[in-house]
Amino acid sequence: MPLAPPSSLREFRQLHQSGLLLLANAWDAGSARVMESLGAKAIATTSAGLAWSQGYPDGDLLPVSRLLDAVASIARVVKVPLTVDMEGGYSSEPHAVGELAAGVLDAGAVGINLEDGSGTVDLLCAKIEAVKLAAARKGTDLFVNARTDVFLRGVGPAERRVEETLARARRLRDAGADGLFVPGVKAPADIKAIASEAGLPLNVMAMVGMAHASELEALGARRLSSGANIATATLGRVAALTTEFLRNGGAVSPPEAGITYPALNALLTRG
Repeated sequence: MPLAPPSSLREFRQLHQSGLLLLANAWDAGSARVMESLGAKAIATTSAGLAWSQGYPDGDLLPVSRLLDAVASIARVVKVPLTVDMEGGYSSEPHAVGELAAGVLDAGAVGINLEDGSGTVDLLCAKIEAVKLAAARKGTDLFVNARTDVFLRGVGPAERRVEETLARARRLRDAGADGLFVPGVKAPADIKAIASEAGLPLNVMAMVGMAHASELEALGARRLSSGANIATATLGRVAALTTEFLRNGGAVSPPEAGITYPALNALLTRG
């Protein structure tokens, strides 16, 4: 699989400049192609959903060879820009994270998510720098969406989380990050403050009780991710249908949203 064309990266960057990029996170080639067919302007992976689809739990436990194979299979069937959730890079060694990012580029992606999780901002910055160097060695670039879990993990006093997020954002930006992902932030005032002061396009994650997409856009957010929600709901539907089938052996419910055997085959024929 050749590198994605430079126009794909330019297109992806432009999607963060104005408006609100809605990213329904896919977990395999089939889900990605369905999402693209419904009008998705870009495809992002969910680390949790992708790990589950490969038979592993979420949390930097997926073998990188399985990640790269999955990314290549998605890139083969979609034409819109693809960005990949690399969790913490599956390593604590920045050089190894950079090499993995190079592999993701080779597989056809134009962007990644890279998170601090329970690690330090120093380590995340070092990983971002290594990723950028690895991309430069290939004569290209990669959109790095740096995720910080201050809100998701409840780091420090609640009244200091915006301040802490912005302090991290400055360092991540200086390390070369192209976007800032702050999952868990939900209050409109917090979103507005981070969006206006971070100096990076702000990515938030859809949550129950969060403002409508149009309000998030007005607050300054530039990217809204579904996270693992669609994958989780889909597997929940699998569980419900399987339970019913095992109970009485009857036919499952009719397909939803036009997702039939012929329709899915047709979507994937161009791959």
